[in-house]
Amino acid sequence: MSRALHLTEQLISRPSVTPGDQGCQKIIAQRLEPLGFVCETIEGGPDTFRVTNLWAKRPAKRAGLAGAATKTIVFAGHTDVVPTGPLDRWTSNPFVPAHRDGKLYGRGAADMKTSVAAFVVAAEEFLAAHPEPAISIALLLTSDEEGPGTDGTVIVCEELKKRGEQLDYCIVGEPTCINQLGDMIKNGRRGSMGGRLTVKGVQGHIAYPQLAKNPIHMAMPVLAEMATIEWDWGNDFFQPTSWQMSNIHGGTGAGNVIPGTVVVDFNFRFSSESTPEGLQKVFREVLDKHGLDYEVSFNVSGLPFLTTPGDLVEAVQAAISAETGITTELSTTGGTSDGRFISRICPQVIEFGPINASIHAIDEHVTVADIEPLKNIYRRTLEHLNSKLGS
Repeated sequence: MSRALHLTEQLISRPSVTPGDQGCQKIIAQRLEPLGFVCETIEGGPDTFRVTNLWAKRPAKRAGLAGAATKTIVFAGHTDVVPTGPLDRWTSNPFVPAHRDGKLYGRGAADMKTSVAAFVVAAEEFLAAHPEPAISIALLLTSDEEGPGTDGTVIVCEELKKRGEQLDYCIVGEPTCINQLGDMIKNGRRGSMGGRLTVKGVQGHIAYPQLAKNPIHMAMPVLAEMATIEWDWGNDFFQPTSWQMSNIHGGTGAGNVIPGTVVVDFNFRFSSESTPEGLQKVFREVLDKHGLDYEVSFNVSGLPFLTTPGDLVEAVQAAISAETGITTELSTTGGTSDGRFISRICPQVIEFGPINASIHAIDEHVTVADIEPLKNIYRRTLEHLNSKLGS
């Protein structure tokens, strides 16, 4: 059994449902410390929702080209997983690694314990071959990525910023591939802004509408207009901004009562062509145009970020090509990730990991034959960047 597969199985065996880490980060720290990594646990959150974060760094052993300052690459990820869902729907215990038809099954197999294991073994192999590299290597792991995300990577990044820690490159091990390992890198993500709209009316008997004011009726034309607005047209890297409703609630539960309010939950996934402030302004203008009595609140959970082709993208592309022969696609599709926090202190952030088809699903799995190549791609990326800095 390969070391990457063995470590993946060890991690899957820990039932680390968010925000629990269940000792995953301790296993990793024990592997990293003999390699010269300084491992630090940074905790956050209340006692009832305790979050464990690991910051581990191994400084470069020599200066870069012509004595230039060393650079740091960070492998970032999470050890927490989403809940299993109904256990009786799983073919095997989600926290007992199982092999069937060339696949490894278990909660977190794809999202993202395989990537975390591959990070660690890639670093071990790289340092065995390059004991005095010109690049510093770090790992940033959290147990609060699948949860609220308020006491995980974000607080580590805030602490590193206070310390003046310089980060140059970051690979987030999120599962990014669609059909085969290596076919997609995420070089950015759209921003996300949720909101809640309450439209106010006057409650009354449904048989006497003249004595009431139906907020559902008043809201419908507004919602229809919102759904047709072209908020922006996107750009070469981002899809156009999307506005979607997720929930509508109006009514008392009785069939003969006009409700007093209707509540709509919604979300913007926005490109770098829009700002939260600009989207909010247009949203309110539409509401005001229709003369509604309303309340609205917004919550920005992430701003868009983008890494244009440069040293990191080129290094990962070259590693993928060398390992798989695939010319990878750059993409900014999908949801948010902790890359949104890391990008505030690191200029080059990309995401790359295994196939994402089964993430969060019953019988989550990865293809066993993809684990070694994934580890090799991470190792080749280290070799490429180290060579560029030290040759």
